[in-house]
Amino acid sequence: MPPSAERAAMSVDATSSLRSARIGAHALAEQNVPRYTSYPTAPHFSADVGNDAYASWLEQVPDGALLSLYLHVPFCRQLCLYCGCHTKATRRDEPIDAYATSLVDEIALVAERVGQRPVSHLHWGGGTPSILGGRRLAHIVARLADAFDLGAVREHAIELDPRHLEPSLARVLADLGVNRASLGVQDFSPHVQEAIGRVQPYPQVARAVEMLRDTGIRNLNFDLMYGMPRQTVDCVRRSAEQAMRLAPQRIALFGYAHVPWFRPQQRLIDAASLAGPAERLRQMAAARDVFLAAGYRPIGLDHFALPTDDLAIAAQNRRLRRNFQGYTSDTAEVLIGFGASAIGRLPQGFVQNAPDAGGYRRAVRAGRLPAARGMALSRDDRLRGRIIEALMCEFAVDPRAVAAELGVDERFTAELEMLAPLAEQGIVSMADGRVTVTDDGRPFVLLVAAAFDAYLRRSTRRHSVAV
Repeated sequence: MPPSAERAAMSVDATSSLRSARIGAHALAEQNVPRYTSYPTAPHFSADVGNDAYASWLEQVPDGALLSLYLHVPFCRQLCLYCGCHTKATRRDEPIDAYATSLVDEIALVAERVGQRPVSHLHWGGGTPSILGGRRLAHIVARLADAFDLGAVREHAIELDPRHLEPSLARVLADLGVNRASLGVQDFSPHVQEAIGRVQPYPQVARAVEMLRDTGIRNLNFDLMYGMPRQTVDCVRRSAEQAMRLAPQRIALFGYAHVPWFRPQQRLIDAASLAGPAERLRQMAAARDVFLAAGYRPIGLDHFALPTDDLAIAAQNRRLRRNFQGYTSDTAEVLIGFGASAIGRLPQGFVQNAPDAGGYRRAVRAGRLPAARGMALSRDDRLRGRIIEALMCEFAVDPRAVAAELGVDERFTAELEMLAPLAEQGIVSMADGRVTVTDDGRPFVLLVAAAFDAYLRRSTRRHSVAV
């Protein structure tokens, strides 16, 4: 799972800067804003939404609603220094066995309330989900098949570490119906891999790709990163070119998040070896140029896909969505998250499980849904969420028209005034109330979305840098 936060300051800086005079691209890149994989964003969830609310929401899922299932596995054999995910290292199997049992028990608790509904998407994230091994994965999938209707699954995806993939595991994944795999590549440069604590030479990644394709899993995603320690423009460009030789269907290009106050292992990274904002912009642009030259379509803020891929087709047909896994073609009405820290989305709002594996297991063992916090959506939340998702996916929106569709008389005068400095800099254009992010402004779309975030202006939470 990609990092969720980057080098940050107080989130109020972003909206105050939007009101200020013209500032340069490098300064804009350092503004601190959420990634908007939801609205409202997870830092604003509260304990007001817990087990009782979640149970009620599950029982009220509309008849005929498609489900999307996400299973989080918060374990790795070792922690990479750069990682910002909810995970921890274990070399013992006992915690993994206990966690797998809890996942099965949680599936039963949810199924009791929501019933045997059809599932369109199934996604395993982490951590390293494959740490469960073939036997545990097969057992969990069997329990999912008992609880839900998996006959309609269009995409069954899993995140994999290329260093821990063997032919036997690849075959098990294919037998379980996995049809998409996401590989954490990050960078192929040996000195960068050493600096981030994740050594995986190009031949090792190529071998993982070969194993998956040999079993019939041909839809592959690569995660690449820029802004990492000791990384240069040449490193990023060369890694992008090497990735192209392996021809993944999708690429996600993320900026490294240096948050040592949040992820203690990052204290082992020398902050002096990290790129500044100008260099980060150049690194991002270098990778983007390689992907576009190879025929990939740009998707949203940070994804690229071959024209035949579902993501590119969804973007072309204006069906692209954004959720906690990033950009997706998943249009399911209900997303249910299983496992520690997993987040779900239901018609009434968002819910997140207990973030620590111990608290999660104790709740499930007691026969309780492990929901720890969430947020019930107001009408204003739904309105602003639709506007922000349109900007993140289509780079354009008429906020007043969206309000009218929802029966709300909202002019967004303050928000449009807030965007005026970005319009002066050519990042957005505004005509007849419609906001359009320009081609040059696309790297800064988070700043545009932030103008419509009612929570950000009064928050002191820390968030990612814009680029």
